[in-house]
Amino acid sequence: MNISAKTEYACIAVLELALNYGSGDPVTIRAIAETHGIPSRFLVQILLQLKGTGIVGSTRGAAGGYQLVRDPQQLTLAEVMRVIEGDSRELTKNTETTTPVSAALFDAWQEVAATEQSMLQMHTFGDMVEQVRGQTEKMYYI
Repeated sequence: MNISAKTEYACIAVLELALNYGSGDPVTIRAIAETHGIPSRFLVQILLQLKGTGIVGSTRGAAGGYQLVRDPQQLTLAEVMRVIEGDSRELTKNTETTTPVSAALFDAWQEVAATEQSMLQMHTFGDMVEQVRGQTEKMYYI
């Protein structure tokens, strides 16, 4: 499975916003960019794309930033990936002639793609928030 940098950055940003969901405090682009080493100019474009689909919202001003609009428990990896990548992940045949061999391979690839989509649909950002919080609670400092 290949994940583009844009898709990975989008998922990181959404997960950061999910960690702050319901707090009322917007998260700045700068905070996300610096924490995760994401180019802020690229992150701006990604967040605008997510805003256009109603996944995130923004607040202007000195105390402004971005917030997750959707409930993290209702937002899946598949949805965010579809917003960023579009339907470009659809399988297409590259051979001009369909043979039993190429048809068998294509059927297998379709099955793998369907399983991948099913798995991505099962993972919500709410689940990942719980995972992140569980990891940080186990950390201790001396």
